[in-house]
Amino acid sequence: MPLSEQEQRLLDEMERHLLHNDADVVSAPSGDRTLSYRNLVYGALLLLAGVGGLVAGVIIGDVWGIVVGVVGFAAMLAGVMVAVTPVRRSTTVPPRERSTPKQPSSASFMDRMNDRWDRRQDGH
Repeated sequence: MPLSEQEQRLLDEMERHLLHNDADVVSAPSGDRTLSYRNLVYGALLLLAGVGGLVAGVIIGDVWGIVVGVVGFAAMLAGVMVAVTPVRRSTTVPPRERSTPKQPSSASFMDRMNDRWDRRQDGH
């Protein structure tokens, strides 16, 4: 069933809005927190040490092997946490200035959609 002219116009507007929001999401700064290469290296080294401890615990095999294995596993978890934990940036980056005028916010777009939906429901 083909779309009416109003529905086609509404669909085009929604597509433009979606494309605009996707571009904003991709270019948006991630805030004042970022991953640190130093933490990634330390985390990877701690992870490798934990794997070594886990393997050593399996090789030892008795009660001490269990302790060494658990410590190795804890070191692996700590390494992953250190590697993926973001740190605060030491310098603040000024926000990018836009050359285009600001588009209407998504809340107003959604409000218009809700109003149109309500009008359709009341009319039928």
